[in-house]
Amino acid sequence: MKKSKILMIIGSLLLLGLFAFPLWNITLEAPQYPIPLGMDIYINKFADTHEFDIKNINLMNHYVGMQYIPKTIPEFKIFPIAILVMSALGVIIGFLGKHKLFLVWFILMTLLGVAGMYDFYLWEYDYGHNLDPKAIMNFKNPDGSVMGFQPPLFGTKDILNFKAHSYPRLGAYFLFTGMLLTLIAFIIGKKEAKA
Repeated sequence: MKKSKILMIIGSLLLLGLFAFPLWNITLEAPQYPIPLGMDIYINKFADTHEFDIKNINLMNHYVGMQYIPKTIPEFKIFPIAILVMSALGVIIGFLGKHKLFLVWFILMTLLGVAGMYDFYLWEYDYGHNLDPKAIMNFKNPDGSVMGFQPPLFGTKDILNFKAHSYPRLGAYFLFTGMLLTLIAFIIGKKEAKA
């Protein structure tokens, strides 16, 4: 079997790591929490980094009028299907060995990834800005507008006395590595076709 085919198949199968490992993590550090609070985000669920973290985040957020982190969201039904379909499609394309299809798959997966990140941003924005006006505590910006509590999409951000961190986890590295392998498979496949 050609090297490009093998790389395409392996790259596509690496996406399945998303079913075993978290895709993303949001961690909140503050003086009142010696052990930071954290939430792991999988493609099909939210999970505590440490026991009761999400419960404690929900209790804390209630005071400033933030919504509770839900048990499930519609994306948790869509994302697993999309990953299974893309993984299976990648394996089929790998066996077909047409290098141009490797690139088509990579572009499609990139578009899905960008759409997923944008959806995550919108969810974070709503979560941090759609506040209950009757909340126990109301914080204002210097200009008098209501303060938002949106965690960063990527990186670290100060929110009152909290430091919020948002970074990819092992599942995301499986995804990125798989996609990189499929792009390499296209480059090698192009060379193989010329040879």
